[in-house]
Amino acid sequence: MQPTPETEEALKELESYGDVELREDLRLLVDEARRAVPELVGVSLGLLVEDLVLTYVASDLDTALLDAMQYLDSGPCVRAADTASVVVTAPETLFDEEEWQLFAQASAARGIRSSLSLPFVRNGVVTGGANFYGSGAGSFEGHVEELAGLFGAWSPGATHNADLEFRTRLQASRSVANLRAARLVDHAIGVLVGQGVADPNEAEAR
Repeated sequence: MQPTPETEEALKELESYGDVELREDLRLLVDEARRAVPELVGVSLGLLVEDLVLTYVASDLDTALLDAMQYLDSGPCVRAADTASVVVTAPETLFDEEEWQLFAQASAARGIRSSLSLPFVRNGVVTGGANFYGSGAGSFEGHVEELAGLFGAWSPGATHNADLEFRTRLQASRSVANLRAARLVDHAIGVLVGQGVADPNEAEAR
């Protein structure tokens, strides 16, 4: 599986910050997920605080379109975030539920037959999440706990009653801009502190 063009650019930006191990770590993680779920064709990882989304695909799979469609129509990934729960979808259930019709049609057209969404939770707070897309109707059956453990997501009971709109999958194309903006802020803080204009906390507040 390969990073999408937007993710490739974001990884390069992160590497320029000195985070040179992230690319290899993610490659190994995604490869391990693919070995666990042979029908896995797409993975999106989102972090809320960093406003960062990284997406890997097995082919020309258009996960961005799928995420946009399901967001507009309150599809399974959005439902998972709103309820902070695991949501597994399959073709028969997708097409049976009228409210997810757009997501169902888009996923079928793109060769996606099932999906799994898991939130990341730290200290009882949802900090992001992972979306997995499969080419088979039952791609994720029996693999939920395995994927959750692999990606550090979904601990039973830890995410119940969380109330958070999970929008990060729609922001993949903005990840690089967000990283560059953060770099500018860090640079400005460094200049202010270096010139003795302010201490670090005051500089950041400015």
